[in-house]
Amino acid sequence: MGLRDRLVDLGMKTMSLMHRAVLKASGGRLLASFGPIPVVELHTIGRSTGKRRTTMLTAPIHDRNRFVLIASKGGSDRNPQWYLNLVANPDVELTVHGTTKKLRARTAEAAEKAELWPQIVAAYKGYEGYQQKTSRDIPVVVCEPR
Repeated sequence: MGLRDRLVDLGMKTMSLMHRAVLKASGGRLLASFGPIPVVELHTIGRSTGKRRTTMLTAPIHDRNRFVLIASKGGSDRNPQWYLNLVANPDVELTVHGTTKKLRARTAEAAEKAELWPQIVAAYKGYEGYQQKTSRDIPVVVCEPR
């Protein structure tokens, strides 16, 4: 991994930590959503360390029992670490508005992604730009009750 990739990873981790700190300090009142899209805390188990890892993400498609996450990493040519962790261990936890749910994550198959993608882009147009920016097929992750 080159210096640029390390700096991108460090920047994303820093943003996630700052977001979590503001959300916690405000009692969940600040930065709990990105427009109409809820912000969620994804808790995974590190595939190498076995330690609990937490990442702040958005869920552009969601209902009471299903949350869809986008492994865009801002259009990077590499998958985010959180995605690699949940592929290795799909039992995850998602904290939404202070409530933590035990879920199982899976990568949407091509047909399911094709069905979800227009809804994802309608919720946040930036995802389309991220997909155009990279040759990587950005994974769409569906989290449902275990």
